[in-house]
Amino acid sequence: MTTMANAYAAPSATEPLAPIQIERREVGPHDVLIDIKFAGICHSDIHTVRGDWGPQSYPLAPGHEIAGIVAEVGSEVTKHKVGDRVGVGCMVNSCGKCEQCLEGLEQFCVEGMVGTYGAIDRDGTVTQGGYTTNVVVTEDFVLSIPDSIDLDVAAPLLCAGITTYSPLQHWGAGPGKKVAVIGLGGLGHMAVKIANAMGADVTVLSQSLKKKEDGLKLGASDYRATSDESTFKDLHKKFDLIINTVSASIDISAFLQLLRIDGTLVNVGAPAEPLPVNAFALIGGRRSFAGSQIGGIQETQDMLDFCGEHGLGSEIEVISADQINEAYERVLKSDVRYRFVIDTATMA
Repeated sequence: MTTMANAYAAPSATEPLAPIQIERREVGPHDVLIDIKFAGICHSDIHTVRGDWGPQSYPLAPGHEIAGIVAEVGSEVTKHKVGDRVGVGCMVNSCGKCEQCLEGLEQFCVEGMVGTYGAIDRDGTVTQGGYTTNVVVTEDFVLSIPDSIDLDVAAPLLCAGITTYSPLQHWGAGPGKKVAVIGLGGLGHMAVKIANAMGADVTVLSQSLKKKEDGLKLGASDYRATSDESTFKDLHKKFDLIINTVSASIDISAFLQLLRIDGTLVNVGAPAEPLPVNAFALIGGRRSFAGSQIGGIQETQDMLDFCGEHGLGSEIEVISADQINEAYERVLKSDVRYRFVIDTATMA
């Protein structure tokens, strides 16, 4: 039997999100029905529903930072049980057979991973995301949230947390390493927390110093304004790893000059326009300019467990569903510290 869910969805690319009801598929043998408690608002949600990244199928309920409680499990489910605290991130399915999937890199599935919203699932339906009261997901894409993390601060970890944890882990952030984080927003503040917990020495590079106090409290040892030309002189060849979290065009070549020999600048922000690079900024120090996209399911679980062990959660502002459109405008103005989270009980 299918399940109905209350939702907030975009009727089109130009209209505000509004309440609707959507139908969730019947719980199959390997499916998990989750009562969603909290859903984070990611900048990607805004880009997607407004058609910035291509045409969409409407109405569309976004949201890929989901935290909730298992309400029902299919007959063959072994990984989760009713009452479990769980999360769902940016993907809800993949082919499960390609080289990448078999290596635990489902985000790079050859056939294309199935996004949590606005994607065509393997049963042919269009996925609807977390701005809803429930969701049905195959058990392999449901994550366990440690008891030590409250569900509201856990929700943004399913995107902002894994998007920053994955490159920090992959490029070896840890004791003895100097890491810079460009931007202190939804992604950047988690990058600072996680890199610090890994044991790295962390510097925030932001346009201004208005969030300096926050950055230092979150775990940075230094905080510099990129609008100050002296910053690029003072920090020349200082860092082993730089994580760029901003989704806007920046002078990548200037930031590359802050890397030591063999250092890497990893882009996790997704600006719509290209990011030109001066080749000499790379070859002059055997530097690398890389990119990273969320993480696989096992790595996402590792991230949640890591955050549970270190008491890490997102800095949030909880809102009701009728504040979503206002929150979108505030996100675009960078007027949030540092993630809006929807209390989905307000959709009832």
